[in-house]
Amino acid sequence: MAREPREQDLACAIAQAAAVIGDWWSLLIVREVTRGHHRFEELLAELGISRKVLTERLRHLVEHGVLARRPYQTGPTRHEYLLTGRGRALAPVLISMQDWADRWLLADGSLTGTAAPDGREAARVHALAGAAIPGPLPLPAVLPPRAEPGEVDVVAPAGATVIFTYPATGRPGPLPPDWDQVPGAAGCTLENRLFRDIAPELAAAGVTVHGISTQRPDEQRAFALAEGVTFPLLSDAESALAAALRLPTFRTGQTTRLKRLILVADPARTVRLVIYPVLDIPAAVAEARAVAARVAAGG
Repeated sequence: MAREPREQDLACAIAQAAAVIGDWWSLLIVREVTRGHHRFEELLAELGISRKVLTERLRHLVEHGVLARRPYQTGPTRHEYLLTGRGRALAPVLISMQDWADRWLLADGSLTGTAAPDGREAARVHALAGAAIPGPLPLPAVLPPRAEPGEVDVVAPAGATVIFTYPATGRPGPLPPDWDQVPGAAGCTLENRLFRDIAPELAAAGVTVHGISTQRPDEQRAFALAEGVTFPLLSDAESALAAALRLPTFRTGQTTRLKRLILVADPARTVRLVIYPVLDIPAAVAEARAVAARVAAGG
């Protein structure tokens, strides 16, 4: 039985948020809907939850405006559950919790932009192989050739898509103090340049390249113009992609940063290659180049 809130809790935003999403199952349901599991049976399978508890928690989240219930079939009528604007706004909360656990529960508490290749964080990322990227998933973007503002789906509709995430570029800067002391943080400009140099070849082979960071579009635009970037740069400042795929992050300079990884996806949005952690940037770019060309050719 839910307890009656104390008077001081009525004015406490943390207490009010906990009343809506503080329950274990409620948080995990939001996580799974964010990952693209919208139907009752899908949620049941992913969570290992009882039907009774799932029904109760879904009703609670709909009543509080976190999820919307929408029919997708008639005779009999069946419903799916979609995030509302209120629900989508929880993405950074999920990522903050994940980042905290990756650092303090699954690792030794050190600030790092990478991960142990045999650790649980890396295993979670590699589990994306063969999975589908939820979609459509449009993100704010700067578009070549003049880095104009726009919006781009993370996965291209044809050929293959190389998706590489990176922490932050030095331009327009400034980067946080001691940036070079954070393992895995440096190298973003190099990675962008390597993909820039092979982007025309990849485009000719039917491969789209998307670079993604949590930097704002105006910051990405300054970098794209300075470096002559010839592919879209997408901004995941609101953690939509990070939450959908449970991508690893770290926090420095008062900002959540995506850790460096590379995915190759086919037009059906299936992940065909995962490179994480990226320990050798040129070698990782070369591997992504070869696999993406094969995927685009129907391999």
